[in-house]
Amino acid sequence: MQFKKYERADMVWQDVRGLRERAPLVLNITNYVVMNNTANALLAIGASPVMAHAIEEVEDMVALAGALVINIGTLSEPWVASMRKAGRAAQQRRIPVVFDPVGCSATAYRTRTAQALLEEVRPTIVRGNASEIRALAGAGGGARGVDSRQAPDEVLDDAQRLSRSAGCVVSVSGAVDIVADNARVAKIANGHAMMTRVTGMGCTASAVTGALAAVNASAFEAARNAMVLMGVAGEMAVERAAGPGSLQMHFLDVLHGMREADLTARARVQGG
Repeated sequence: MQFKKYERADMVWQDVRGLRERAPLVLNITNYVVMNNTANALLAIGASPVMAHAIEEVEDMVALAGALVINIGTLSEPWVASMRKAGRAAQQRRIPVVFDPVGCSATAYRTRTAQALLEEVRPTIVRGNASEIRALAGAGGGARGVDSRQAPDEVLDDAQRLSRSAGCVVSVSGAVDIVADNARVAKIANGHAMMTRVTGMGCTASAVTGALAAVNASAFEAARNAMVLMGVAGEMAVERAAGPGSLQMHFLDVLHGMREADLTARARVQGG
């Protein structure tokens, strides 16, 4: 697959600049493992994160937010109830919702919960790995825990089918990321294999997608631009890092210091 220099990298930069100018609040109902990682990534790119899951306050939090991110990584019934309540409130307020069905093909409980949330919340963007997207589209799983055994290209048909049935944009992460809706497909060839050695990079991608959706009315563009931003930042961070530990530190620094020239020089996107 040939990837040329991305001629629309300025669109990614517009979203980054929008974040830095507007600092939208991004409400995350996410998992224990990644709260600190994702909050710091959102701060680094200019958004304002809040990690809140108490059912007593999620509606009030949604009222303040520019986007809602729902992540089922550490599931429990009280949290699911909060996700449903927050999702309904976001629908009413027309606030974009990013849904990350973490590990949904690993157990029957996760799959049922993810499918129920998909139907009730009707997210704007679904973002996951190939196995998660396949499971959510009803094509089986293949996950080992929260990891994927399918390449994104193998799940393109499932992603497009899920997009049509759920009326959402679908973002699939992998060696080549895929973003699809009912009319367009973008493939992003940025990133580095070392990113898979840092827990929560996928969850961070979902949070960043939520931030960009808060400043870009096009869900497809926000999802595509988020994956470009994640991939370019990951590449740059790996060049400075000695291993996964320092990669986390450098990744935040790169996000914070990202320039339009970095995106223009490095972004590799096909289609979309």
